[in-house]
Amino acid sequence: MNAKWICPAITPFHQDGAIDFESAGRLYDHLIANAIDGVLIGGSLGEFFGQTLKQREELARFATKHIAGRMKVIIGTANMIAQEIAPLSNACLDAGADAVMIVPPFYFSFGDSEMYRFYSRMAREIHGPVYIYNFPDRTGYTISPSVVRRLAVENENIIGIKDTIAGMDHTRELIKSVKPVRPDFEIYSGFDDNFAHNALSGGDGSICGLSNLIPGVCTDWVKAINAGNMEQACLLQQKINRCMDIYFIGSPFVPYIKEAVRQCGIIESAKSTFPMPDLEEADQEKVHAFLVREGILPV
Repeated sequence: MNAKWICPAITPFHQDGAIDFESAGRLYDHLIANAIDGVLIGGSLGEFFGQTLKQREELARFATKHIAGRMKVIIGTANMIAQEIAPLSNACLDAGADAVMIVPPFYFSFGDSEMYRFYSRMAREIHGPVYIYNFPDRTGYTISPSVVRRLAVENENIIGIKDTIAGMDHTRELIKSVKPVRPDFEIYSGFDDNFAHNALSGGDGSICGLSNLIPGVCTDWVKAINAGNMEQACLLQQKINRCMDIYFIGSPFVPYIKEAVRQCGIIESAKSTFPMPDLEEADQEKVHAFLVREGILPV
């Protein structure tokens, strides 16, 4: 097996809402030091939805320059205005990104024909590798395996998918449908605890948020699975299962993960995009208790 773990990086902000590039650089260096395979900039955890196009392009340029080939860089370039996706995507690719990732339009539900048209157009207009991002909890609909298969067969530059669904049934069908016709097509799970199931099923691993906080644990799990060390893989599955609790301390979970990363000294502030909440002292204490419980911070 050759499974990988890509981190959907959080975006650090100053209290005034400006991007904290210094903290972002420390986070990227932290991921690289812990041998994470790649980073997704401007995904859901990166709060692309709360940033201007200018901010998103500035962050993409900073990330590609700072990382400088030390790990794979994917940039999320989704936008409700389809005409703005390709220019942003091409600018990111020109700046040195390895690929872009696009979640389809939300608000209205779309069917197979619309999804085929949407991603076919993106593939034509973007002059580099494209990942599909399937996230039905946020878009209100799913992208079917049959559409993904057709897109993969017809478009060489559509190279993979992030499938953010809690169970493995949809991801399993993607692997069964697409891999036989495009063995190089990358299929990633979007929930941390599905990593082993994905890899053992013939997928390519995970693009999941816990790696912002415990990248070393995620890397160790990747190594255990790829080496066939099932005893170690089982122990790390259980560790990840416990760490999934960070997603349920409060809602939305983004500022809670950022607070955990802040308490670990990697970023300066847990500030998130409006209207994400600013955490109260009681919330910060809950995060701290979690970090202590899992041995991430000392007692």
